[in-house]
Amino acid sequence: MLDSNKDALKLEAMKRIVAMIARGKNASDLFPAVVKNVACKNIEVKKLVYVYLVRYAEEQQDLALLSISTFQRGLKDPNQLIRASALRVLSSIRVTIIVPIMMLAIKEAASDMSPYVRKTAAHAIPKLYSLDPEQKDQLIEVIEKLLADKTTLVAGSVVMAFEEVCPERIDLIHKNYRKLCNLLIDVEEWGQVVIINMLTRYARTQFLNPNINDEDEEKEKQAEVSALAKRKPYVMDPDHRLLLRNTKPLLQSRNAAVVMAVAQLYFHLAPKAEVGVIAKALVRLLRSHSEVQFVVLQNVATMTIKRRGMFEPYLKSFYIRSTDPTQIKILKLEVLTNLANETNISTILREFQTYIKSMDKDFVAATIQAIGRCATNIGEVRDTCLNGLVQLLSNRDELVVAESVVVIKKLLQMQPEKHSDIIKHMAKLTDNIQVPMARASILWLIGEYCEHVPKIAPDVLRKMAKSFTNEEDIVKLQIINLAAKLYLTNSKQTKLLTQYVLNLAKYDQNYDIRDRARFIRQLIVPTEKSGALSKYAKKLFLALKPAPVLESPFKDRDHFQLGSLSHLLNAKAGGYQELPDWPESAPDPSVRNVEVKESVRAVGTVTYRDTGAPRAQQTEGSRGCSFPRAVFNSCGPARVCPVNTFPTNRHSSAPPLILISASSEPDTGSGSESVSVSVESGSPSDSEESEESSESDEDEEEEEKEKKKKKKEIKARSKPDVSFQTIAPSSALKNYELLHRITGEGLSVEYCFSRQAFSPDANMVAVQMHFTNNATSDTKNLHIEDVKLQSGMRVKEFAEIELLPAGEATTAVMGVDFCDSTQAANFQLCTHTRKFFVSIQPPVGELMRPVFLTENEFKKEQSQLMGMNEISENLTLDAKCRNEHAIVQRVTTAANLSRVPCGSDKECRFAGKTVTSGSLVLATVATKDEGAAQLTVNCEKMVIGTMLVKDLLLALTQ
Repeated sequence: MLDSNKDALKLEAMKRIVAMIARGKNASDLFPAVVKNVACKNIEVKKLVYVYLVRYAEEQQDLALLSISTFQRGLKDPNQLIRASALRVLSSIRVTIIVPIMMLAIKEAASDMSPYVRKTAAHAIPKLYSLDPEQKDQLIEVIEKLLADKTTLVAGSVVMAFEEVCPERIDLIHKNYRKLCNLLIDVEEWGQVVIINMLTRYARTQFLNPNINDEDEEKEKQAEVSALAKRKPYVMDPDHRLLLRNTKPLLQSRNAAVVMAVAQLYFHLAPKAEVGVIAKALVRLLRSHSEVQFVVLQNVATMTIKRRGMFEPYLKSFYIRSTDPTQIKILKLEVLTNLANETNISTILREFQTYIKSMDKDFVAATIQAIGRCATNIGEVRDTCLNGLVQLLSNRDELVVAESVVVIKKLLQMQPEKHSDIIKHMAKLTDNIQVPMARASILWLIGEYCEHVPKIAPDVLRKMAKSFTNEEDIVKLQIINLAAKLYLTNSKQTKLLTQYVLNLAKYDQNYDIRDRARFIRQLIVPTEKSGALSKYAKKLFLALKPAPVLESPFKDRDHFQLGSLSHLLNAKAGGYQELPDWPESAPDPSVRNVEVKESVRAVGTVTYRDTGAPRAQQTEGSRGCSFPRAVFNSCGPARVCPVNTFPTNRHSSAPPLILISASSEPDTGSGSESVSVSVESGSPSDSEESEESSESDEDEEEEEKEKKKKKKEIKARSKPDVSFQTIAPSSALKNYELLHRITGEGLSVEYCFSRQAFSPDANMVAVQMHFTNNATSDTKNLHIEDVKLQSGMRVKEFAEIELLPAGEATTAVMGVDFCDSTQAANFQLCTHTRKFFVSIQPPVGELMRPVFLTENEFKKEQSQLMGMNEISENLTLDAKCRNEHAIVQRVTTAANLSRVPCGSDKECRFAGKTVTSGSLVLATVATKDEGAAQLTVNCEKMVIGTMLVKDLLLALTQ
């Protein structure tokens, strides 16, 4: 198929190959056959060939090198997607010999008119740097140029390239700092994370610590000096405030990585009084997948060490559910333990009592350790916790008892003289407890505090001596220690026992135990050969030992930047950049001042949409201004004008530029677009500026009137259409079976998409349902319940049909908001006796509503929906579908579109909008000789466009 002369066969072959790659299958053997088609003139085939080459160019370098000239031609292609794909393939060939070619291609792409190509150039920079680090200086020049780009599409990619190539060049960020802060809200999510992490490190080098006064105050209290009085009060740098203000709205992002990035920025940069705003956003992320929860809880656990107060109001959000994985449970335990204080400790301990009953042994062990930490940190509940842990010693589960013993041992070290009864109780457990660590802990306690239990300790040693050979190594070592301590304190009773134990240890298989026995014998049993240390044996063995401090494993982990892999692993990962320390004195803030060229000024907020590129808002400097998506000269039609091609001729008076801004408002739910118009005079010279400032009030009033008039005209075109012009007759609407009479026990249901406006909600598709009762008995209480929908979908159910007599039929209308998706709406159709599982899946053509456009409006909108938003297919029309009437009939039957007037009899045009979002859908059928035709669909939603093309092809060819 790849060697065929027909583009359709080549396209089908490439689709199958790309599908194979997507499923993880190896398609490298097809490289020679695919690479031959890189020069194919069909755009769709060429796109898929480039996708394939990006995947296998590194593996098949020799064959890829043969096509270098083709890739270079692709860099000059009129289609931005082809230019970007050619650069992507070129940068994927890891051969040093083509480094100069790659460098030249990246430099040219960095100056490309299309922001999508410039974004691809930014992605190619790290690839070239890893291939040849000697190109660093030239790449830095390209990065500097791309950092000045005002397009949101490029910002994230070039910052990523900056981080990979030259993160130490802070001077490149100075003049772009304010622009990046202002663009941040409109950058793609991946780019937002990269930019925020970079700006966090930048701010740590350029601004003073906002909490410096608090730290000085603490030092002053400790040293009792009045150093604070001499210090000037801290005033936050406006650029520091700009960063905090512009990142705060991103805490509401749907992307967990963005929220985490903003949270770490606030934790590392914000004043203590303002850090609390991140708590609610992080708690919201705990409703996400377990992987997200794990990362978030790791960071929350670190934050609660120093900023405990910010999470205290959300204590219940960290309560553990039975469905949580073990790792999540343990992290939540850590957070609860860090949040414990005198006020909430009783609530937390009640929770811990419940957790101990869990079947998850690791979780129970972690809970017992958490109780021990709470008892250590809060002295008021120490006795309560200790008594509770002693009660656990009678638990049937050995692991619970063992962990309790280990924790009790640590608590008893704080006040051993008060708890001799507990030590006696634990000594009695040596016969029952078999877990080595627990037995070793009990023996250590008895040996350490043998003076508190003088009658019990020798008896314990006697029992241990009997079972010495069968004990684990860790227990044997503690038996030797116990024998040595008793020999030094009560040698009359234990001298023979000690010698017996040391003799057993002398012949043990473990060399650690043999060495320990030999050392202790020489130390405690005086002989002629004993060294000088023997007289200090008591001081060595019975020295006072400090009580252990039970600390959080997350203490001091915040020296790693939060949200990073290094913080997650608690070890420095490859490529990690250290978080800089705050400067002692503020660097010069004037380095971030950027002069705004008066020859390039914009009024209001506008949107720039490059042909075929994703929509991106461009903002200038810190003013939040943007460059236009289209610039209309007063004497000519609309044309796309890049930022750097404004008229600069000082001797010619430039006509006024009308800047159009179209900003979608998804929150309103109407799917409409609000359009604003502003007029700007292109006047670069100083003399013209003075003339402009001396304009009369009358001229200004006339300008205002023209603006308002233009606004009304544009808004009128963008409002939802009231009168729909549907060509397809109602008889042509297709009926679908929802419930067959056999499976429905006599009840049959059919439905169709009525293509009428659903009056309760304009964003819903009206579904007309026809119920027929073929049974011999009446059907009662016919209704819908248990609706299962995809995210965002909604259903407006029909009113309950109380009675449907046998042999009769009725009709009802329900509304479904499919969210511009062909996902099925699943629900239960219920009667008084049965429930039937049914689903409604809409054809893509029913997700639209007709909209009337003039021919000029159609052409204008189509010109703005090119590139990735345009899909074209060649086809041969069915024999019965070679006249205008038949084409219109079949298209409007397949899709709910309206006919657009057209001056040519060779073209049929159709227009509509998606029901939910109001995205424009344009379709064109251009007929040629002998039944040949070309179908073109333009739509912002590429998935909708692709599916519509398939349906229309089927309708026109069968």
